[in-house]
Amino acid sequence: MGLGVLIVAAVVLTIVLTSSGGGGGGGTTAGGELFLQSADSSGPDPYTASSTHKGATATAPTTLPSPSGDASSQGANIVRGVEGSAPGLYGGTRNVSSCDVEKQISALGAEPDKNKAFASVLGIDPSGVPAYLRSLTPVQLRLDTRVTNHGFRNGAATTFQSVLQSGTAVLVNDRGEPRVRCSCGNPLLAPVPLQGSVKREGKAWSGYKSSDAVVVSPAAQPVNRFVMYDPETEGWFTRNAGTTGAGDMRTTPRTPPSPSAASKAPSSGSSQSQSQQSSPSSEPSQSSQPPSSGATGSSPAPPSGAKSPAPKSPASQPAS
Repeated sequence: MGLGVLIVAAVVLTIVLTSSGGGGGGGTTAGGELFLQSADSSGPDPYTASSTHKGATATAPTTLPSPSGDASSQGANIVRGVEGSAPGLYGGTRNVSSCDVEKQISALGAEPDKNKAFASVLGIDPSGVPAYLRSLTPVQLRLDTRVTNHGFRNGAATTFQSVLQSGTAVLVNDRGEPRVRCSCGNPLLAPVPLQGSVKREGKAWSGYKSSDAVVVSPAAQPVNRFVMYDPETEGWFTRNAGTTGAGDMRTTPRTPPSPSAASKAPSSGSSQSQSQQSSPSSEPSQSSQPPSSGATGSSPAPPSGAKSPAPKSPASQPAS
């Protein structure tokens, strides 16, 4: 089953950024700079040293079908949204965390000013940072992703707009939204609109296209299990939310509705999210069953006699 097929089913529509995703530090419209950040770069003004786990295999990027018209020609504020619970949106190595959460906690705990600034961005109390980080789930992006990024300079948080490369290790919350970038310890929020002409900072990676970048929209309900892809084994697995991979289990994702059907019903992303969360995805025999909605369009085959040429005697034809 193609990775793109699963993610396409969860692509909401091409959307226009109009507001921030809430939380401290992200409530105002940013300037016209957009920083391209490769998966292994720390970027400007990092909070901490990298906590990316060296044992995690880099994920292969996934490309979505091109929308009508190149988003780059329409402006940097026009992107596509993918729900945070979408199967295959995130990847990684089964049973291996892509981020060392305890290292991140120690690094922030050793510098109270950074810990305080980190907490202010995410709208939490500084004393609650360890528990908050442990509640997040380590994953790797499979799509180039727009975010509001934050650095630390002169004792305070800085704010800038970024595109994070596919393969970047991040920590996501229970709605599937990226909240920490592991290679620099920076807190993340939803992206905000850019004003005026956009100035691109940083070097674009091979295959980068602005039209392929997405925004992760929060899942309609809290995610209990993330359905992820392991490029090393080319297999699927589930990771329980708030865990670091010890309980990962192989799975087979559900077959999504066709992209054409999804495009006719923009709200289908939410219904897919709910069905995905409610399914026992750790059991391949159940998770491989088609969605119940598919059964409504099928009916038993008519008797073979109804399809065969009618006999000469009308009385011998089967009654309706």
